[in-house]
Amino acid sequence: MALIVQKFGGTSVADSKKILAAARKAIRAQQQGNQVVMVVSAMGHSTDELIDLAHQITDRPEAREMDMLLSTGEQVSVALMAMAIHSLGHKAVSLTGAQIGIRTDSKHTKARIRSISTDRVQRLLDAGNIVIAAGFQGIDEDFNVTTLGRGGSDTTAVALAAVLRADSCEIYTDVDGVYTTDPRLLPEARRVQQICYDEMLELASLGSGVMHNRSIEFAKKFGVPIHVRSSFSDVAGSMIVAVAESDESPVCGAALMKDEARVSVLGVPDVPGTSLEVFSRIANRNISVDMIVQNVGENGKADLSFTVPRNELRSTLEAAREAAHVLGAEEVNSDENVAKVSVVGLGMAKQSGVANRMFRAMADANVNIQMISTSEIKISVLVERDAALNALRACHETYQLHKEPATRNPAPPAGITSNDAASVASRLSGLNMEELAIDDISLDVSQARITMRGVPDTPGIAAVVFDEVAAAGVFVDMIVQSCNGREGQTSLSFTVPQDKLEKGLSVAKQLAERFKCQGVTSSPKIAKLSVSGVGLRSHTGVAIRTFGALADAGINVEMINTSEVRVNVVVDGKFGNEALRRLQAAFADVLH
Repeated sequence: MALIVQKFGGTSVADSKKILAAARKAIRAQQQGNQVVMVVSAMGHSTDELIDLAHQITDRPEAREMDMLLSTGEQVSVALMAMAIHSLGHKAVSLTGAQIGIRTDSKHTKARIRSISTDRVQRLLDAGNIVIAAGFQGIDEDFNVTTLGRGGSDTTAVALAAVLRADSCEIYTDVDGVYTTDPRLLPEARRVQQICYDEMLELASLGSGVMHNRSIEFAKKFGVPIHVRSSFSDVAGSMIVAVAESDESPVCGAALMKDEARVSVLGVPDVPGTSLEVFSRIANRNISVDMIVQNVGENGKADLSFTVPRNELRSTLEAAREAAHVLGAEEVNSDENVAKVSVVGLGMAKQSGVANRMFRAMADANVNIQMISTSEIKISVLVERDAALNALRACHETYQLHKEPATRNPAPPAGITSNDAASVASRLSGLNMEELAIDDISLDVSQARITMRGVPDTPGIAAVVFDEVAAAGVFVDMIVQSCNGREGQTSLSFTVPQDKLEKGLSVAKQLAERFKCQGVTSSPKIAKLSVSGVGLRSHTGVAIRTFGALADAGINVEMINTSEVRVNVVVDGKFGNEALRRLQAAFADVLH
């Protein structure tokens, strides 16, 4: 008998009519011959109301007591859902996270799942019950109630689907699937039939409200197929699986994050340990750093720029200034009038010119690019907030995301899927289901680096540079444009195949002369190291561990870029093999 996990969010159970509608969906699935587990969120805005009530009592409620309070929202929902199913003539049992046996660590309000017992749930299913599980919660080893933080019910649902080896995990929400971008911003956005885990991870981290990134991390790690559907219609929805929708489309979606702030630490010593000093202090404040850009140093100094949530700018600046004082940096500056626009797609790693098209779209829309960071499946640019919507629309149009792909990849068969069943089984039986999982640490010594300094900070420059580089037949891999906050200029670095260095340099020097840049430098042999895996964003220490391992070895980091599934660093080519050994040792405990 097939097993389905169905998750209903707060808007899907906001009142009695919606609870009854969700109950009917679960009953219908059971009548079709499936065992059904429902995961239910708190009703409507009840969690926000509980938080507000706590703050009416005290400005600083204890985290443990907040978990006790917030967990009651889901307890109300599961009890009402069980009553609804009983009233419709069917069997159901409601369970809290503790009653299920969801064991977590003790980090109140943002706990991580360690293990889930399946015995009780399976007995109840075998007895013909629809099992209704409270999302968002568990218990620690001392039986304290814990909550999982933002997106916790999604995480509960996918985790239960993993341990129960469910055939499908259906996420019911107030939208009818995953879209190429937020349809509230661009009405022409298209609902995708299928999207792969890595693409969805990137889009989730970039503000897509459909799924939370921790739940997608679970799905990828354990091979859980996710079906995103509407609570209010029978539209087919979207599948999140291991295979992208199309091999022909380089980009599957675009995203806009408006609540960003940029911080730049200027004139830091271009020596080993600089990045570690800055980002370890920020990590100690539990601040999530997103877009990290470090460009190649000059005259012993380098600039380091990164983005953080705008509401954490003040705390970030405190940490950055402490680090700047220790390092003897020249300046720390910031800008909270910025937004990040990104495009994501598994296909961009297989096609050339994808970044060029984005930069050309920005230029044609007269949008100035302040920062650039690229990875194998994501290109992000930082722009002024007022220009962000135009930039998003330009990207959506240039990649024709409103159009259906000409051909589609078939979806994998139903059920838990994985290329390595033994690895999945090992992870399920581990002591910590939500631990960081590093799948690969790789070294690429086939590339060279070109840096253009003092590039005019005006719209269209990146488009011209990479159009002409492409026209010369030079393939570009990693692109980094820093934003130092100084008026009128920026630095642009990119990597190319070593046998194309002379062609790339020739183009760069001609452009530098045309734009009256400060100059062009290069390195004929660099080493690009990539740390890839699951949980790189939710486990914020990955970049710190990378920087620390290289600093301990006395290896200087020349370039950085990050994504949801990969941290890339560039070092001098002669240190490549030693850097690889150091990173393998640093991640030995989580390397699969």
